Parts: sequence; structure tokens; C-alpha cells
Amino acid sequence: MTDASEQLSAIKDIKQMMERSSRFIGLSGWSGISAGTCALVGAWFANNIISRSRYAADNDMGEIRHNYTNEGYVTVKGFMGNQLFIIAALTFIAAFVSAFIFTYIRSRKNNTPIWGTSARRLLINISIPMIAGGVYLLKLIHDGTYGMIAPGCLIFYGLALLNGSKYTLGEIRYLGYCQIILGMVSCWFIGWGLYFWAIGFGVLHIVYGAVMLNKYERNEAN
Repeated sequence: MTDASEQLSAIKDIKQMMERSSRFIGLSGWSGISAGTCALVGAWFANNIISRSRYAADNDMGEIRHNYTNEGYVTVKGFMGNQLFIIAALTFIAAFVSAFIFTYIRSRKNNTPIWGTSARRLLINISIPMIAGGVYLLKLIHDGTYGMIAPGCLIFYGLALLNGSKYTLGEIRYLGYCQIILGMVSCWFIGWGLYFWAIGFGVLHIVYGAVMLNKYERNEAN
């Protein structure tokens, strides 16, 4: 009986060593919860601005049409000075910093290097779709096609999670699937992008974080 227990323990240790060498397992459930909370707070501020803007008054169903100026479409520079862009940037920074802090704490607790080979592979594979999506979204902004920004954010973010899932915990793959599906559905609900954005980056992150917290970190604590 003792030999069998020792063998199972040894197999478990070997499995953990293999996972540590090939996957970044330092992601914390609290990282997802904190990022989702930041997204919901940012969406609340953005909704307040939109509700006070002339777009809400001109569109009974909340449909935001293309924003034209006397010279044509709004430029990227002009859009980046918008309050909505500032809120989005601050939300991203807050979510990134909070997620990094919780991931750093868990990595230290599990003796997992925060910047090891697996972490670098994860970052590279996530960055490729994110950079491509960023270029695509800048083109949408330049052309004034604002209604497709939210779907684009969700779809490219989901592709990034899917592309990086093989270098971290497998559950992140399902979060990627949900983001992609949500983004595709939102393509048919132009003008409601903020709500889809809040569901994708807010609610889904919180649900994901809660699942990860219950599945991994509570078991580690016990």
C-alpha cells in the first residue's frame, strides 16, 4: 500500500515538473476576476458618457452611426483624444497591472518563474493576434467604422487566447472560444457593442477567474 502511494506521488511530481517546464501555470483566478471587474467599471463610465452624448439623443435604439466631420471621417488622432478612448486605455492599464500583481503573487507562491521560457512563449503567441487586431482596429477607427470595433476586439482577443492556450492552463481555451463566439454574434447588433464588450471582458473574465480559483487555488490551499 505504501509502495503504491509512493509511486502515485512520484508520478504526480513528474507530471507537475513537466507542466512547469512546458506551460506557464502561474495564472491566478484573481487575475481574471480583477481584470473583469476593471472592465465592468470602465464600461459603466463609458456608458455614462455615451448616454450624455448626442449619439444617444439621435438614435432611439442606441445605434451609433459613423461620426463625420466637415473634412470627412474622424482621424485616428481625433479619436484618440476622445473620452471613450481615454477610459478604454485606463481600463486596460488597470486590468493589466492588477492581473500581473495576482499572477506574480501566485508564481512566487508556486516557485514558478514569472519570466521563464513558457511565459515568453505564451506572451509571443498571444501578442501576434493582438498586434494584428490592433492594426485592424486602427483602420476601422480611421475609416469611421466604429460599430465594428467591439466585435473586432472580442474576436481578436479570443484568437489570442486560443493561440496561447497551449502554453498555459487549458481552461483559457474555453474563454477564447466564448470571446470569439460573442464577437461574431455582436456583429449583428451594431450599436450595442459596449454591452457585448462588458460581457466579454467583464463577466466572462470574472466567471473564468472564479472557476480557476475554485479548481486550482483552493485545492492548493487545502
